[in-house]
Amino acid sequence: MAKTIVGTETGWMAASGRYPPRLIDAALALNDNRLGEAEPLLKAHLRDDPFDVAAIRMLAELAGRIGRYKDAETLLRRAIALSPGFTAARANLALVLYRLNRPTEAIEELATVVAEDPDNPGHANLQAAAFGRLGQFDDAIALYQRVLTDVPEQPRVWMSYGHMLKTVGRQADGVAAYRRAIGLLPSLGEAWWSLANLKTVRFDDADIAAMEAALADVAITDEDRFHLDFALGKAFEDRRDAARAFAHYVDGNARRRVALKYDADETQTFVDRSIARFDADFFIERAGQGHPASDPIFILGMPRAGSTLIEQILSSHSHVEGTTELPDIPLLARQDAAYPAGLADWSAERLHAAGADYLKRTRIQRRTDRPLFIDKLPNNWAHVPFILSILPNARIIDARRHPLGCCFSNFKQHFARGQGFSYALDDMGRYYRDYVRLMTHIDAVLPGRVHRVLYEDMVDDTERTVRALLAACGLAFEPGCLAFHETARAVRTASSEQVRRPIFREGTEAWKPFEPWLEPLKAALGDVLDRYPAVPTSL
Repeated sequence: MAKTIVGTETGWMAASGRYPPRLIDAALALNDNRLGEAEPLLKAHLRDDPFDVAAIRMLAELAGRIGRYKDAETLLRRAIALSPGFTAARANLALVLYRLNRPTEAIEELATVVAEDPDNPGHANLQAAAFGRLGQFDDAIALYQRVLTDVPEQPRVWMSYGHMLKTVGRQADGVAAYRRAIGLLPSLGEAWWSLANLKTVRFDDADIAAMEAALADVAITDEDRFHLDFALGKAFEDRRDAARAFAHYVDGNARRRVALKYDADETQTFVDRSIARFDADFFIERAGQGHPASDPIFILGMPRAGSTLIEQILSSHSHVEGTTELPDIPLLARQDAAYPAGLADWSAERLHAAGADYLKRTRIQRRTDRPLFIDKLPNNWAHVPFILSILPNARIIDARRHPLGCCFSNFKQHFARGQGFSYALDDMGRYYRDYVRLMTHIDAVLPGRVHRVLYEDMVDDTERTVRALLAACGLAFEPGCLAFHETARAVRTASSEQVRRPIFREGTEAWKPFEPWLEPLKAALGDVLDRYPAVPTSL
């Protein structure tokens, strides 16, 4: 899939003689990621020529690169309205819609794009990814296979094909696809990381030498570089060389952190405001409001805390359907510019409508008639008050893991999107602490409303923990929930291969060889670390 919203054809623009120097300078600035220089040039040009669709498309790319996808959508729709045959802009719009988690609309746009530009494998690649987002994995795999039959020398398409194969549990085929991608482009860092991220592949000496050679090439991109660092970190961790592994994890995280905007103070302020606003009286006053549906089960908490394991266990029950990490709760919550405090001003009608909207949005992810379904987005911990306001009968499961085990697991994990807190140890500790602060507050104002599952309990006494989990969801015990690793279903998260194996203990202690370097994390965690699994009352 394309890495950016818009490709800027600067050489062609300069050679054509049709474009003024200011617009060419803006295109060059975009290509060099000098966004602060490109934006005023583009806006100045569009003030003089508001109908220049090439400039509109470039401004859409700028918006997309900084995460303003709604602005990018608006700009691209304007470009298409001015020039309906602007296929490149329509292709960019499809990618924006995909990133806005509107895959059905993306597929509709791609139908036109593919008809107008049938020989571009990038369009089919995005189309297949959109099928996967909708859970139409067979369609996605079939499309990848058709594309690769026609154009087999496409390393990024092989890599995307590997992602889809991994998701449906075809691990060996996925590894082969990743290896094919690397054979075509040895510096493709994401393919190396994809192999490492399976958690089951062990790199040999030749693999390590190939990655180190790619990393030494000054011409590779920063994205390839940090992917290679994360993969090499995993390679040396598997060899019990903690010092070299940690050095690569540090480098990979530092490179990734530069490209992300994350402010730990903003998270802390958000939690402060939520605790101040959502007291016991808030929920008492809204008793009986919201949508009465009881079918969603929200699994939330820190990433890498066992949420995918819990999802796999519950999805092994005959009454529960697993879906994926659904983005709908954060999107609905943040439609209110005054959120979180603004939630206090919502009427009963608005709360009910938001719950109904959530159920409508998520319906597309459901493939069975099972009465309950799972929404496993870890970051939804920040929106528990919102969930309980619009869906007061929803089940909420808090997946929690030892602070050092959980946070270090995040630190060595490169996430495809989001999780900006995870690329610095102090940010990570503060984020974990803020998560615990809000959940502690919820426990105080709504005792027993959230069911907590400790990862260590799941390892030490699986059956007792599973029985308690099922009871919290109002479900009778079924033996299949203990044989969760035998359940055949698509899993789209970093833990996809781990949950296809029985529970193993080594994951609880993986942080220990790295303890000498974890002081910034420990300091940020403070007494949350000292008291785990109990919670300090002074939070």
